[in-house]
Amino acid sequence: MRLVHLDLKGAAPRVSYLEEVFPLLSQLGANGILIEYEDMFPFKGELEILKSPYAYSEEDIERIQQLAELHKLEVVPLVQTFGHVEFILKHEKYQHLREVERFPNSFNPHVPDTLALLKSILSQVIEKHRRSTWIHIGADEVFHLGEGMDSKNWMSRNKGDTGTIYLKHIKEVLGFIATQYWGLRALMWDDMLRKISVGALRGESMGTVAVVAPELGVSAAPTCMATLAGVVPSARQEPVPGSMGTWVSGEHEEPQASSCRWHRYDHYSVLCELLPVGIPSLAICLQTLVNGGFTEETKRKVLDTLGFQSMQLEQSTCEGRGAFPGAEIYHMVEQVNGHLKESILKALEEESAIKGWFSPYHRKRQFGNPRNMESFGSKVLKLHEDWESFVRDLRAHLERVYFPDMVEEWMEENVNLYLDQLRGLVRDYR
Repeated sequence: MRLVHLDLKGAAPRVSYLEEVFPLLSQLGANGILIEYEDMFPFKGELEILKSPYAYSEEDIERIQQLAELHKLEVVPLVQTFGHVEFILKHEKYQHLREVERFPNSFNPHVPDTLALLKSILSQVIEKHRRSTWIHIGADEVFHLGEGMDSKNWMSRNKGDTGTIYLKHIKEVLGFIATQYWGLRALMWDDMLRKISVGALRGESMGTVAVVAPELGVSAAPTCMATLAGVVPSARQEPVPGSMGTWVSGEHEEPQASSCRWHRYDHYSVLCELLPVGIPSLAICLQTLVNGGFTEETKRKVLDTLGFQSMQLEQSTCEGRGAFPGAEIYHMVEQVNGHLKESILKALEEESAIKGWFSPYHRKRQFGNPRNMESFGSKVLKLHEDWESFVRDLRAHLERVYFPDMVEEWMEENVNLYLDQLRGLVRDYR
């Protein structure tokens, strides 16, 4: 299995865009989609509070699976069951389930309500993915585990450590899945397991779970997998040189790779790169997995599929118009990253007439000499007009792919931060 991991927190694409992207992923060599819905899942009943205002509908979830099936992509839903649960624990309703009261990152595994809540979340997600033969339980980066009073008391009473707390909770989650959904196979990330002693792992049989190593360096791989040998079925992972978040396995009966497109590192962070901007990188990763290396043939396949003339990996650049879904956004974001800030700061900071005759002091008091102001006015007005026109086009393209909240956030973080300075200058000039 070659899975593309769509981490949907914060920048979930519209289903209409996935209709365009899924055939491309299949063409590039993916045969599965790992979907981390987070607050984009249409939770019902008691869990409705977890939904984003722009969450997918039940019809959307069904449509996504139909599209995946059409393009021979197996859907693997991912439900975080220990760490990375800020979208749950940020709510006052679930604040009592935090490992450390002031941090919303991780569950307290000692409170019975934690497992009850997870069973409810897992049930709703699994019920909407009855075609799926895998479920991913996340379980990575359980920050602050062992720091809560309940954990400290438990370790003191049981002469245990954070590793035994971790394994105990994971076994309960896996036990629920095995009991309620016979035949459904589980995946999890490996980083927390790496910190646990061989003895503790051997003492806790976890049943059938495949362990995927998304952040494991080549030198660490043999050590880690030797530790896990005989404890849990696992796939030996090795990174593809020069790619981010893509890992190859040597055992083909387990998921072979997960090529990740993060949208945020966590629920509270800024947005990462947009999916259309990441597609060339993702294409290289997938084709490298398919061919076992990044050969000239691999490169040619990527260029032909994406509609580029050439690419320079060292500079992270592609030359040509591009003919993939979202290519317009790819090029427009290049313009924003490469020219917006530079052109505006150059106009504001290097124009001597602005620095000498239209300073913040002048602007605040509406005091200036028209003769000097006119020397820079036409240039600044033209720059402002050009960027406003460009931004209108960019916004239209973004709104075709994304929901309004994400578009506003991306514009605020990447465009308005600089363009508002130019807008303010033009407003004061006029």
